[in-house]
Amino acid sequence: MSKSTYEFILTRLDGRVGIVQFNRPQALNALNREMMAEAIDALERFDADPEIGCLLLTGSERAFAAGADIKQMAEATPVTMLDNPFIDYWDRLRRISKPVVAAVSGFALGGGCELAMACDMIVASESARLGQPEINLGVIPGAGGTQRMARAVGKVLAMEIVLNGRLLTAEEARHYGLVNRVVPTELYLEEAIKFAAEIAARAPVALRLGKEAVNAAFETTLQAGLAYERRLFYMLFATEDQKEGMDAFVNKRPAVWKGR
Repeated sequence: MSKSTYEFILTRLDGRVGIVQFNRPQALNALNREMMAEAIDALERFDADPEIGCLLLTGSERAFAAGADIKQMAEATPVTMLDNPFIDYWDRLRRISKPVVAAVSGFALGGGCELAMACDMIVASESARLGQPEINLGVIPGAGGTQRMARAVGKVLAMEIVLNGRLLTAEEARHYGLVNRVVPTELYLEEAIKFAAEIAARAPVALRLGKEAVNAAFETTLQAGLAYERRLFYMLFATEDQKEGMDAFVNKRPAVWKGR
């Protein structure tokens, strides 16, 4: 897929930050197959670009993504859902090796909330509303909503969100550990880009391995996670960036990262 063929997203660079923006405003950025295919394609292209250090996924001020496009699911059967690669896009986002920041304003519901949670960090505007209202459609979350929500906010609140359709305000989401920070709505994208730029300025290899190590904490035992962290830590002493970073610290000068 060529960047010039994108119909439902916008892409741009801001320094070392690669930005992907949903662009279906008339549907509140409802996540159909076509838009998800474009967004993941763009993110994977940015992930492969050595000049980019951090990725940012966003929507509009009114809606990050108001959920999956229900019109594409209403008549589905279990077999058609099994044969449909739609939910695989969330898994592909999870496999992006560079840090991914979600800039969320307005509605991030259902698949939109799951997509934000599949990113590594979330900057939310004061108007953000996050939740999993699939129960109102007679189903439950299917792209990680029950699992990631429970890990982020705990069992009892996750139960209320999943079983009773409770939406979280931006401040509630920050309080419960679902988002990193809440900023004024008119500044949310600017602040999210600044946040991503700070991350992108760090040592590239260490960023990727740090992301791996934190993710491993949710997928293994403490003992296995500690051993994995230690192996990654030792590996970084084979990089030029480790030598550069420590020399820069000792000599009180800015480090110049090479990503190797």
